[in-house]
Amino acid sequence: MTLIVGLGNPTDKYKHNRHNIGFMVIDKLVNDRNASNITKAPFKGVLFKSNNLLFLKPMTYMNLSGESVGAVDAYYKPDQIIVIHDELDVEFGKIRFKNGGSHGGHNGLKSIDAHVGADYDRLRLGIGRPAFKGEVTKHVLSDFSKEEKPCLENIIDKASEIVLDLAGSDIKSIQQQHASKQSYCI
Repeated sequence: MTLIVGLGNPTDKYKHNRHNIGFMVIDKLVNDRNASNITKAPFKGVLFKSNNLLFLKPMTYMNLSGESVGAVDAYYKPDQIIVIHDELDVEFGKIRFKNGGSHGGHNGLKSIDAHVGADYDRLRLGIGRPAFKGEVTKHVLSDFSKEEKPCLENIIDKASEIVLDLAGSDIKSIQQQHASKQSYCI
């Protein structure tokens, strides 16, 4: 079984924020796969299932995402965990993926690392870094612009495809299959 986690923040206030791009991909996957809602209180998130795939949107807010991931991991004991998240250090329109490594200051990843360790696959969706370091919080909690929306749809579509290819597979083969320096902003 594979647990696919999209990171974001709950409530409509954050729905279209850059920080919620992981939730956006999960929403597409759940819809496309007609996944069934199997949410249980101890999971601290919204959980869906389709065949051997679990889709999780932690409802703990970003900085406590690991509480939800840890609860689902302890209950289902998946063979693989894939986390979809926003990435400041990747240009908007680009997608990178890797297994393990540092959380790089991402508080959602830091929380997951504390609850399940750092050995999980990561789909890093570029949101770009603001010009000034002091604007990071404002940037990640800002909505995508009208001009960015067509590219955002391409990113969500491609990320969904990559996640489904990665589920149950070795990340190295998927990296070769999807290796690209291109931007999905056409």
